[in-house]
Amino acid sequence: MQLIWDEFLNIITAEAGSQVVETWFKAVCLESWDPSNSIATLRVPNQFVSRWIQDHYTELLKTHLARLLNTHTMRLSFEVAPQHENAARTRNIMPASVIHDTELVNEPTITPATHASHHMHRPPVLVQHQSEELILSDRAKKPRTGGVINPAYQFDNFVVGPSNSLAHAAAYAICESIGKVYNPLFIYGGTGLGKTHLMHAIGNEVSKRNKNLVVRYETADTFINDFINSIRFDRSQQFRNRYQAVDLILFDDIQFLSNKEQTQESFFHIFNMLYEQQKQIVLSSDTFPKEIHGLQSRLKSRMEWGLVADIQTPDIETKIAILTRKSDAHRIALPEDVAEYIAARVVSNIRELEGALIRIGAFASLTNQQISLEMARKVLLNLNEPKREGIMLDTIIKVVAKHYDAGINDIRSKKRHQDISLVRQVAFYLMKKMSNCSLQVIGSYVGGRDHSTVIHAVSKMELLLANDQALASKIKAMEQEILQS
Repeated sequence: MQLIWDEFLNIITAEAGSQVVETWFKAVCLESWDPSNSIATLRVPNQFVSRWIQDHYTELLKTHLARLLNTHTMRLSFEVAPQHENAARTRNIMPASVIHDTELVNEPTITPATHASHHMHRPPVLVQHQSEELILSDRAKKPRTGGVINPAYQFDNFVVGPSNSLAHAAAYAICESIGKVYNPLFIYGGTGLGKTHLMHAIGNEVSKRNKNLVVRYETADTFINDFINSIRFDRSQQFRNRYQAVDLILFDDIQFLSNKEQTQESFFHIFNMLYEQQKQIVLSSDTFPKEIHGLQSRLKSRMEWGLVADIQTPDIETKIAILTRKSDAHRIALPEDVAEYIAARVVSNIRELEGALIRIGAFASLTNQQISLEMARKVLLNLNEPKREGIMLDTIIKVVAKHYDAGINDIRSKKRHQDISLVRQVAFYLMKKMSNCSLQVIGSYVGGRDHSTVIHAVSKMELLLANDQALASKIKAMEQEILQS
């Protein structure tokens, strides 16, 4: 049986990738084959692995095992056996020279099988056998943080503006009173706007104030991988115990828990445990809790128990301040007019803002020239062309405001007067149609609204335009003016 199973593993390694084999099949073995009833019995470590294999790999098993066992029809049977029984079976088929004082152990880096074929997997390594007590004592000597807190991200180098002032103030406040205020703190905003910077800044500040506190930084991807790992190796209790001693948990990109029911269940219980013990919880996402699709309602509700703070796209003054701070850090002599040009050209993302700065600085260094506006235009000429995005949104809102004789501040305001609402919807429609900006960027630009507001406005405009020829003509005229600006 073992030779047939080994050959099957070789086949699916080539077909599905080594990560699938390492994650789901290395802990499985072909227990028996009943030719009279065409039943192949597989021994699996637990019910989770059994269900996953049945849901995702039944056809693959039947196809290749049937060929290897020389049969046209096959039924599969699964027997659940404790992890140590499978380990004993594995040792029994290893060469005697390997069995002695060693154990085949996979390095604990597991990727969900749905993404497995995209990643290389480290091969199994032979390690000297250690007791669980020794492993735990070694782990205790490691730093008192989960993921690595980046020391470069501090409150001191976080540029505060109207777009992020609430999130910054709340983040700093919890450092002064861990678990007592804004628990949980939920920070949301688009990619590259500073959420991760703030989370690491919290971790650094708390560690600086009290070195005895246990700080854990965790991404959703890491949590998912570790959860799968704990189930696969039957270490669920150890997985939960990891969070018992935590004083501050920083959980990044929680939206990636979407549609992962068992992982959400585990996170739910960990959240409750920490909250009841008044441990500080900080969460981040790219959207508001209620708008995270595929997330349990009870989790969404708990995420709003404390304070929900958003980070919006920075205004041009904040972007210039960020560029000035970044240029000082990178020792780039950046003229004021060049900073204004970059800030206007890059609208949506602070990372792109810094990328544009570094590109100009590198060009100046390599060509031994001083940075100038002409150089910046040349270097950023092909910056994803509608990084004219920034200029385009500004142009659109000005043209719309002029045609309707409305104030730009009124369009961006929270006013819901019918006339202003129509003008705002026209602006949303033209921004969606004529720029390459995301819905989130457009919403943030027009008064900090979310993407669902933009979608609603665009849908409403499409209905109006289908039945109102005068409005359609007016929109066409605005489009021509915007293109000529």
